[in-house]
Amino acid sequence: MRLSQLIVLGVVLGLGLGWWLRRDAAPAPAPPGVQAAPVAAAAVPAAAVPATPTRPVPPATGAAPTQPTGLLLPVQGVQRTQLRDTFTDARSEGRVHDAIDIMAPAGTPVLAVADGTVEKLFDSERGGLTVYQFEPSGQWCYYYAHLQRYADGLAEKQTIKRGDVIGYVGSTGNASADAPHLHFEVHVLGPEKQWWKGESINPYPLF
Repeated sequence: MRLSQLIVLGVVLGLGLGWWLRRDAAPAPAPPGVQAAPVAAAAVPAAAVPATPTRPVPPATGAAPTQPTGLLLPVQGVQRTQLRDTFTDARSEGRVHDAIDIMAPAGTPVLAVADGTVEKLFDSERGGLTVYQFEPSGQWCYYYAHLQRYADGLAEKQTIKRGDVIGYVGSTGNASADAPHLHFEVHVLGPEKQWWKGESINPYPLF
């Protein structure tokens, strides 16, 4: 065989072998009526997926009440309709009345307006026999004055309940003997929690 014929035969065999190899590497066509499976997409790293933003939860807010609620009228037998608002009434020496006066016969039981603790028993020139009561949260102080006497066994730091008898209406201090009454105040306590300090608020609307 001539050299030229050998060259031609080699080229033909090379082309045929290349076609055969490409045919085996290509995916087989899907049979008629069968849909070819989709090519899977490349996996995306988790770090590349943006996180869904979350709305921050606001802190719980609960404003403290500005005045006490549920107070019991502190003089036994006296009705709400019998009260008179004497808060800010003028008093001697240019003073302003920072309480309400609840008129009642001498010896009428005086009741604790709320649960709390007897913070101080004090005999003062103006208030006479007095009781300072702190309520449990320490926000308010209740002040009872002009008592005829204390209830038997009443003592400082004693726990008392709403409605307990703590004393009796009188006219001690600078009160007139002809007009026995309970002088009752409500104080908003400061951070120092001192019984002789505090801002007075009108008790009349609290009953």
